[in-house]
Amino acid sequence: MNPPLYLDCNATTPLDPRVLEAMLPWLREGYGNPSSEHVYGRRAKAAVATAREQVAELIGARPGEIVFTGCATESNNLALLGSARALRESGRATLLYSTVEHPSVARPMRHLAETGWEVAELPVDGSGRVDPARAAALIDGSVALVSLMLANNEVGTIQPVRAVADLAHAAGAQMHVDAAQAVGKIAVAVDDLGCDLLTLAGHKFYAPKGVGALYVKNGTPLQAIQFGAGHEGGLRPGTENVPHIVALGEAARLARAGLAAEAARMQTLRDDLHARLAAAIPGLALNGHDSERLPNTLNVSFPGVAGWQLLDTAPALAASTGSACHAGQHAASGVLGAMGLSGERAAGAVRLSLGRFTTAAEIAQAAAALIAAWRQLGA
Repeated sequence: MNPPLYLDCNATTPLDPRVLEAMLPWLREGYGNPSSEHVYGRRAKAAVATAREQVAELIGARPGEIVFTGCATESNNLALLGSARALRESGRATLLYSTVEHPSVARPMRHLAETGWEVAELPVDGSGRVDPARAAALIDGSVALVSLMLANNEVGTIQPVRAVADLAHAAGAQMHVDAAQAVGKIAVAVDDLGCDLLTLAGHKFYAPKGVGALYVKNGTPLQAIQFGAGHEGGLRPGTENVPHIVALGEAARLARAGLAAEAARMQTLRDDLHARLAAAIPGLALNGHDSERLPNTLNVSFPGVAGWQLLDTAPALAASTGSACHAGQHAASGVLGAMGLSGERAAGAVRLSLGRFTTAAEIAQAAAALIAAWRQLGA
């Protein structure tokens, strides 16, 4: 049997063969420790420096503002917990985040609430977007930090980050952006966003799992939450994972080179998939913003069925009913609930996320498989 068609690129992307080729020498003969003074160490240190430049170029940052981490979850924890440590004596007592944030933001925030911080949530509308006018009522002089994702992992909705960042800075607060789902899919520039901290993850744009980065704008108060030697400017101790860092750099280089064309290609395929499904399934409902959305992401609710049942009935397709990072139970998505969707509509939701290697032929096959499954279930 052929392997299932893969439409779950928001969960993780396949490793680009070019990225694999870039990292292989550092798994074989490039085993030096970047902290060593001999030739093996110097070569590894230079490779890390090159990757730092490549990641910085992708998001419009300076190389010295890039801190390598193990994943987006670690980056988010460092951004939030490290900011809280640095700002504890600032006289500000409130932290804000949106109701549709990933658990790697929401759970650290809840932890900080247990340590004495006042933590509040920014609500979203029916498309999953924060309204800056409503945010303005919550962002005042008591706020130390605002955290807002750039693009949602489940519905793809893109947030008005710059407008919220301007509000945060006007009130004297720091701005953190979780851009893990956006980097590599749309143009991301830290100056345009107006952020002080920004998270990205390698496995969301064709690098391997186990590597990420945190952008820390020069001068931003941030303290370490792990302790050891002085790696990564003292913010992330531990010997650098050279092969994966090299892979992240190469993935960043490839993403930057083909970003506009690839985004347009994926949007065309995504819209074709949506059109095929909508034509065959009366009552199919789009979840998320109709235009301010990642070009690869289609989250739709199938009427009369549960999303997990639909996918079980379509084994030729690999997709998701929500965020694969914390799947495993058939509870309604918290993101869709925060958007105000009914329980029935949330239960019928399926996330279809395309990638670099998705083809037009696969889109036609995926649509046919989903339509056949929906009909088989007798909806």
